[in-house]
Amino acid sequence: MDTVEDILARARQRAIELNLPYAGALLPREAYRLAQEVPGARIVDVRTRAEWEWVGRIPGAVLLEWNRYPGGALNGDFLQQLEDAIGKPPAPVMFVCRSGNRSHHAAAAATAAGFPQCFNVLEGFEGDKDASGHRNSKGGWRVAGLPWEQS
Repeated sequence: MDTVEDILARARQRAIELNLPYAGALLPREAYRLAQEVPGARIVDVRTRAEWEWVGRIPGAVLLEWNRYPGGALNGDFLQQLEDAIGKPPAPVMFVCRSGNRSHHAAAAATAAGFPQCFNVLEGFEGDKDASGHRNSKGGWRVAGLPWEQS
């Protein structure tokens, strides 16, 4: 079994290979392990309220919209809401969205705002689209069998 240090090293190597502006990129199982084993580590779900309610959410995750629902406007208060919710912890802050796009932008913005260990969760909550154009069958938090709940 990989150690926390192994997971962080892989995530940081992905950041180098992908030229990411934040600490690293994690697979869903890696993010879950860090959330369980690293004191103070947080998962921040940046999807919309509608997604949390209708699609599902990760138990214990901090819920902060990157884009507001309805309408999709960028949440101009995101960074302040993030700091209000978690401070600027030295532990990993792992951003997740549906597929990894919004969470990439959130991780980049948080890093630029001085959060020291920001990570994007690759594949997101629902994963990539399959050959039929559907999610939830190819990668992602739910397909990995990780804990989630639905309203």
